[in-house]
Amino acid sequence: MEQTEAILIRKRKWSDTSLITTWFTASHGKVTTVAKAARRAGSPFAGGLDLFHRVEIAYVCSRKSAVHTLREVRLIESFDSVGTTNLFVCGYFAELVDLVTQPGCPAPEIFDLLNRACRHLSTNPASNRSLEFFENELCRLMGIEDSAACTLVAIETYCGRIPTSRKAAVDLLNPRTAP
Repeated sequence: MEQTEAILIRKRKWSDTSLITTWFTASHGKVTTVAKAARRAGSPFAGGLDLFHRVEIAYVCSRKSAVHTLREVRLIESFDSVGTTNLFVCGYFAELVDLVTQPGCPAPEIFDLLNRACRHLSTNPASNRSLEFFENELCRLMGIEDSAACTLVAIETYCGRIPTSRKAAVDLLNPRTAP
């Protein structure tokens, strides 16, 4: 059984009672697990499968697939968003981390960056500055920073695209005023 600190970056329905969860972990990078019976009343995972919470997970590695079996979740620090905008910005950060990382490849610096961003957005309103700081730091950590080019160009060149959630986050940060 593997045990590590993690942040839930994506979850989706798998069956009537189970979820597929994607975690970004401190020591194992991106990990996908099935949380069996997570949608049942009284599930042992209740309260532990919320996006952007910092938790400790225990999972059993699958020998046949890249989807492992989640066994335990213990809350370390909750993400209590101060608004919808913060949730969207955190969602963009999670989508960006998901896009630039590979399953099973540890990236403790990126985990730390995501953790700090979630912690910051849990207590402070999101801003263009926080969004740009995250993008710049991520590029620096990945070694794709280019002083001659914009961070977004570097990300798009590296990944092939910019996550679609960025536009929604930017629109929320910069509301248009009616003429």
